[in-house]
Amino acid sequence: MNTTDLLLGIPEAELDASGALWTAREIVQQPRMLKRTHALLAGMRERIEAFLAPVTGNAAARVILTGAGTSAYIGECLAAVLDRQLAARVDAVPTTDLVSCPRLHLDPDQPLLLVSFGRSGNSPESLAAVQLAESLVRDVRHLVVTCNADGALARIPARQVLTLTLPEETHDASFAMTSSFSCMMYATLAALGGIAALDTRVAPIADATAAVIAQSRPMLQELALRGFDRVVYLGSGPLQGLAREACLKLGELSNGAVATCFDSPLGFRHGPKTFVTGNTLVVVFVSNDAMTRAYDHDLVDELRRDGCAARVIEVSARPRTPAARDTLAVPGLAGAADVDLLWPYIAVAQVYAFLASRALGLSPDNPNRQGTVNRVVQGVRIHPLVD
Repeated sequence: MNTTDLLLGIPEAELDASGALWTAREIVQQPRMLKRTHALLAGMRERIEAFLAPVTGNAAARVILTGAGTSAYIGECLAAVLDRQLAARVDAVPTTDLVSCPRLHLDPDQPLLLVSFGRSGNSPESLAAVQLAESLVRDVRHLVVTCNADGALARIPARQVLTLTLPEETHDASFAMTSSFSCMMYATLAALGGIAALDTRVAPIADATAAVIAQSRPMLQELALRGFDRVVYLGSGPLQGLAREACLKLGELSNGAVATCFDSPLGFRHGPKTFVTGNTLVVVFVSNDAMTRAYDHDLVDELRRDGCAARVIEVSARPRTPAARDTLAVPGLAGAADVDLLWPYIAVAQVYAFLASRALGLSPDNPNRQGTVNRVVQGVRIHPLVD
């Protein structure tokens, strides 16, 4: 069979028949979509900079990164990084928190840039968060980052709004967000952190992501077939938000059959370590920062000495020499900042979740056969703002 008929090492016809084709395509397309997203934003650079500058350059202003579920975790990955770069304060606040407790998070007198993420742009909380910001904040701008030009979020009737509509292919058709997550995250880092700063970084990021997708499958397939019933993802700094997204991917694609836990390596000792059993897989996203990496390695070594976990895997762009057997090396980013590791590292978790889903006999494109959860959330009732 021609290799072009394979995705993640599996024939496309087999993927199609088993309800896995869309998820596989959307994982594999990420390196190409990252480059297309960069080109799209580079063409809008002056417009983006002019729109954002009044808030991002204002030390008295605030930027809120917001979304629900996977979209919320974009903010968790990027908030601290962007807060160090911008004059304005940057926070990650999920739409689910903004809508349920708006006055706790929205200051009427503080200039605000609300950055709203939406794969479909039709989540009720996303639209309600925009409306609440418009109602409560005197000076508010909206940056919409969406994968769907036809979604409601792309057409919000706000006073000051700029919409970044990403390539159509990133509007993932599968249940779980993969390329939509990676490209909305990249677009946000580029728009707020500076497009020019990524001109020379996008290719190494995309190439490392492609290499991980192509090379990690044998190890991840072996792990998926082991049938772990618990999986822990750990990471520090921006990688902690990524660990949370990794947990969600596995929870979604396993339809809840695999229990998950996330934390930082240092935080994990403070109680969550009791989650580990003899059938638990622990995955640590290792930092490139020398001090942070030392803490990551300490925890990995401790867990291996304990012998309580079934396997402890290091995902690292700077693998130890000699590399441990359970190391998944990410090439080409040994000198990169941790924020650049977000994309190849999440690809590891996406591929594992995909393979674990198939090992469980599920259809990754729609693993929840009961229909209790949906691609676009349903059943949300938005209550009016009470004075």
